[in-house]
Amino acid sequence: MNIEDLQTFVAVADAGGVSAAARRLGISKSIVSRRLFRIEAELGTQLLARTTRGAALTEAGTTFRDHAARASAEIDTAREAIVPAGGLRGRLRIAVPLTSGPTRFAPALAEMAHRHPLLHIHTSYSDRFVDLIAEGFDCAIRVGTLPDSNLIANRIGPIHGSLVASPGYIKAHGAPQTPDEVVAHEALMQGTEAWQFLDGDKIVTVQPQGRFKADSGAALAAAAAAGLGIARLPDCILHDYVASGVLVPIMTDYPPPSAGIYVVRPPGLHPARKIRVLTETLIDYFARNPDTLGPLPFNRGGGSPDRQMTFGRGE
Repeated sequence: MNIEDLQTFVAVADAGGVSAAARRLGISKSIVSRRLFRIEAELGTQLLARTTRGAALTEAGTTFRDHAARASAEIDTAREAIVPAGGLRGRLRIAVPLTSGPTRFAPALAEMAHRHPLLHIHTSYSDRFVDLIAEGFDCAIRVGTLPDSNLIANRIGPIHGSLVASPGYIKAHGAPQTPDEVVAHEALMQGTEAWQFLDGDKIVTVQPQGRFKADSGAALAAAAAAGLGIARLPDCILHDYVASGVLVPIMTDYPPPSAGIYVVRPPGLHPARKIRVLTETLIDYFARNPDTLGPLPFNRGGGSPDRQMTFGRGE
């Protein structure tokens, strides 16, 4: 049985349709359909029930999907074991933050592509938290504090942030002096997240309130510059605003705890070698280009790259 047919069937099963699977795989819908026809013909049974909304697994398809996924993973592992040292092939699908990705991570990904000419790298840039499993990503690069999830995270390095406001906002509304005062101010947020600050060695958590929300750090920085409220953002996003005086760091006696840069992947006993190589490439790239993420006290050793964490559900 053709391994590409197996992998295509798994992609259709997980994506819920031929069109979505074709986009994930980077091939045409006609190729996907041919592969599905071949595998069903060989098995002599229907695996997918086509509907106007996509494709649903039959009872046989549900059973076969798990076996096909395990077989595909084993073949990928076997292929990696015999590929010459340093060489990678196949496809690596990565979710990357839109705010920082194109300028800060894209060069490292391009460097990886140069080193591995047989590897197809497909990158999706978005500031939303994608569901890696449901949307068919191999891994994601995440910046900030990780939410609860069952994903596996490898820390690439630290990243620091600040609480800021515009001079105009401070003149009109003042600035919070302690974490308790944050709730009295208009906060610019991504959603309903809690904010944390350091009071010496203690972490203080507050629930900010605000009417302006955006899923982009760059958009929140622009809103803060327009005087809409206070924002807690990474220093790499804030640097130009603060350097020009458009935004001012506030409540500096209570800084946000340092966050991190992570490569996260779905749970599994052994990460694919292409994900391990991606992690190593990012660590090496930022060690050689410490200013890439802005004026951060970046750990040239890449933090604790060998340390893995499992961080709950909620992705």
